[in-house]
Amino acid sequence: MARLKEKYLKDIQPKLMKENNYSSVMQVPRVTRVTVNIGVGEATQNPKLLEAAVNDLTQITGRKPTITRAKKAISNFKLRKGMPIGCSVTLRRDVMYEFLDRLINVAIPRIRDFRGIRPTAFDGRGNFNLGLKEQLIFPEIDYDKVEKIRGMNITIATSAGTDEEARQLLSELGMPFRK
Repeated sequence: MARLKEKYLKDIQPKLMKENNYSSVMQVPRVTRVTVNIGVGEATQNPKLLEAAVNDLTQITGRKPTITRAKKAISNFKLRKGMPIGCSVTLRRDVMYEFLDRLINVAIPRIRDFRGIRPTAFDGRGNFNLGLKEQLIFPEIDYDKVEKIRGMNITIATSAGTDEEARQLLSELGMPFRK
């Protein structure tokens, strides 16, 4: 079992149940999935950039990403419907907890000039979005083999009904929010 999942089941779940007066374990918020997305807009001119993004995302998550395609044509960007423009991976269960553990304890502390994560990046339904400017903060990525520095979006979906419950859950998991 993943270390973060074990911590959630033994420590965090009983604590949240007691603090929020939940009558059932099923009412306690939990992380349901984590989605990691890399957008590669330049892939319309150079398809090899998309292959490099897919390789980076495979190394970071340990899963093969799906290629995302354009939903509609935009002539100003020389984009046609169906062209590949990015890649994404959805993680669930133990793989999700292992990724979150690496993100919180290894990758986020490696961000330059890090002062904490903005606690306002919730969507109103208990889901959290985190934007990263470079993939080099993950130790799986070899600096010498990187062709181009890319950003990525990480969405953490929770079963929490409100942003406050989700913020409380993520804080207990160790997410370093700004004070």
